[in-house]
Amino acid sequence: MLQGKRILLGVSGSIAAYKTPLLVRLLVNAGAEVQVILSESAKDFVTPLTLSTVSNRPVFSAFVKNDTGEWANHVELGLWADLVLIAPTSANTLAKLAHGLCDNLLMATCLSARCAVAISPAMDLDMYAHKATQTNFEKLEKLGYKIIPAANGELASGMSGIGRMPEPDELFTYIQKHFEADAPLSGKKALVTAGPTYEAIDPVRFIGNYSSGKMGIAVAESLARKGAEVTLIHGPIAGIPIPKHIKTIAVTSSNEMLDACLKHWPESNIAVMAAAVADYRPVAVSTEKIKKTAAEMNIALIKSTDILAEMGKCKKPGQMLVGFALETENELENARKKLEKKNLDLVVLNSLRDTGAGFGYDTNRVTLLAHNTTEETALKPKTEIADDIVEKIIQLLA
Repeated sequence: MLQGKRILLGVSGSIAAYKTPLLVRLLVNAGAEVQVILSESAKDFVTPLTLSTVSNRPVFSAFVKNDTGEWANHVELGLWADLVLIAPTSANTLAKLAHGLCDNLLMATCLSARCAVAISPAMDLDMYAHKATQTNFEKLEKLGYKIIPAANGELASGMSGIGRMPEPDELFTYIQKHFEADAPLSGKKALVTAGPTYEAIDPVRFIGNYSSGKMGIAVAESLARKGAEVTLIHGPIAGIPIPKHIKTIAVTSSNEMLDACLKHWPESNIAVMAAAVADYRPVAVSTEKIKKTAAEMNIALIKSTDILAEMGKCKKPGQMLVGFALETENELENARKKLEKKNLDLVVLNSLRDTGAGFGYDTNRVTLLAHNTTEETALKPKTEIADDIVEKIIQLLA
């Protein structure tokens, strides 16, 4: 459940910070990516070197990373995380969160986060029970923060009572349950295609297209975040990192993609076919480089097998098949024909008329067509479009 999850761990100034290296190790061993942010006072209790070693990532504590003036981008950190956990959360940090203060990197990142933010309070029992602290808890709950109840036990003061941060294994269990609740596709297998196909003319030339694979990869990541076991079949793509927890199958030609899809489709619950597969391929492929001799060269082409249609023919009850349509005219009419003709459950329509959408861009605007609904999105990052597509899939599966 934690494989590939991105967890931002904030550590504030409390003696309970000594427990955090073990928590980080538990999360990393479970396959999570952990980024640690320390408040300045937290460094008195646990060192950046310790947490960097167990997390395999640099530890941040200030807005500027180093002497060169490189910015620790709190907005980027907040958007990166699937969950922000502040453990321990001191009474001081608790008060800052409740009042929206933004005087350090951790506070700025929390205000930038779009994911859930959970806090694990750690303080002495009288501080915990104080009316001001309890009022801050109430404010935070209204603001949407998740509060992990403090444990009862021996405290740093030597007293015993409520205020102790739960043990690392208890926090680990909390994180697991958080993602289980947010994983509606847990137990589902998803097949995703991405990128172009290259159809060889000779050993050095091919017929291809401008697809970058960004949209398909974003969909694969979104499906995985919702709990699906994802297999990504991709054509030639470069420079786009793919998370390790997503199984990848690299292909080149349309025939190779066809074979891979038909092999994995029978065992899949969901297929999202985002690849831009070549419609035609050369009838014959030269084994040697074709010499540039004549003023003209004619290449005989044959229609490629329609992978989406073939998958639609053998779709079983309970399977969901999603296709993409890139149109330049009669967009809605052509997309709806594709939905019916190829036995699809959902079509994601792209129009080349939309500026900033389609091949090569980091943004997209699509129309989601199901059998009974049509929904348009705004122009926004492909990662957010991917989330819209996956949310629609979850609705249709319900």
